[in-house]
Amino acid sequence: MACPYARFIERDDETSSATAKLTLNGSVNNDALAEILSLTGYGQTSSVKPELKRLPSSDELVTYGNYLQLNRLLDSQVLLSAKHDQNKHPVHDEHLFIIIHQTFELWFKQILWEIDSLRAIFGNKSIDESHMFVSINRLQRCVQIWRLLCDQIIILETMTPLDFMEFRSYLSPASGFQSLQFRLVENKLGLTEKSRVLYNQTSYKNAFPSLHEQTELTSSLEEPTLLMLIERWLERTPGLEDSSFNFWERYKRAVAQYIEYLQSNAQDEPNPTAREAALEDVKKTADSFRSLIDEKFHQQLVARSERRMSHRALQGALMIMLYREQPRFQGPYQILSLLMDVDALITKWRYNHLILVQRQIGNKQGTGGSAGYSYLRSTCSDRYKVFIDLFNLASFLIPREFLPKLTTEMKMRLAVANVQPSSEDNAKEDGEELHRTSGKSANESGLIDKDAFHPVND
Repeated sequence: MACPYARFIERDDETSSATAKLTLNGSVNNDALAEILSLTGYGQTSSVKPELKRLPSSDELVTYGNYLQLNRLLDSQVLLSAKHDQNKHPVHDEHLFIIIHQTFELWFKQILWEIDSLRAIFGNKSIDESHMFVSINRLQRCVQIWRLLCDQIIILETMTPLDFMEFRSYLSPASGFQSLQFRLVENKLGLTEKSRVLYNQTSYKNAFPSLHEQTELTSSLEEPTLLMLIERWLERTPGLEDSSFNFWERYKRAVAQYIEYLQSNAQDEPNPTAREAALEDVKKTADSFRSLIDEKFHQQLVARSERRMSHRALQGALMIMLYREQPRFQGPYQILSLLMDVDALITKWRYNHLILVQRQIGNKQGTGGSAGYSYLRSTCSDRYKVFIDLFNLASFLIPREFLPKLTTEMKMRLAVANVQPSSEDNAKEDGEELHRTSGKSANESGLIDKDAFHPVND
């Protein structure tokens, strides 16, 4: 990358360098531009020029149409009503029906692409702040795609039940349940077979008989899911077992003080009926906190599939939520929020689809043999939310005035960032001398202990 206002003038008999005859707006000013380039890291040490990637001259000229393969894409809408009708008259709305579902599949493909990249990032043992931006960006992209998919169903609602009835008979035994990519999205996010409702009293896998489909499903089940990787990442949250700040012990003491405060207020209620109701609320609140604090209680909920994450992972997520203003927790907090957004939007998409089906076919059986509306309604429950634990953590937040105060060491640890060098950076450092600015760094001057630099998941 070069300064946009600088250009190089090279002579055939000279070896060019980053500061050879630099011009600024047409005027030669080597000293000024050399200083600018050195400050931005593109001084004499930048000897590698970026390679311009282009197709070989022998290849076919790239056009909009052949790059996007529009001939194949736009010829893939085959209307069964036109193909099988005796008079070859297509049903007008079948074209919309095909387009909507094909675009669903294209977006599912993109979502899988993003999920796989996120699984690769969170599969690393160490995740630094440079990964946070990429992860947040890709999760935000998934969120926007799901919003778009929810709106696509609204477009399909412009088709009336009578319009759908004109070509629905051609679709049997096909069903939206047979979308392999949607099942892969569910699996790779972390939906387990135990959480699924049986489809026609059998496993969902039976809807995918081909070897290719079975291979894809098996692979998605055997590889670590995004939920598993997020769980491991949360288990490494700093502060859970820290010599100067043991979050969990401090949190339990803070909860006890909070419950005592609520009980004292309830007992001071002069009205007997109101006092009894307030004390009952305090008891329910205490039982709710106990379900998190008591690890055995938590394990029972996990066994009943009422919770998904480990006890330690929930501790890490809770700490991030309670101290989200700390610089090191701002990125992780956005990650947790976006995971809930994805889960909520998938539920919204399921519900929009449910209402569409009810309007189009009522309580009729689905073309694939399912119970139709009744089956789809069962998939809108919390059992299909992969990150349900993150939603429920709001039950365990405590007011700021009861929040344990961070120690000075913990504040420093959460106030600084660490970016792990990539393999490319290491290779570059081996071959080149790093450009350094004058003066000592914060680390050299002793303002920050080098041991305080840890990735957010150490």
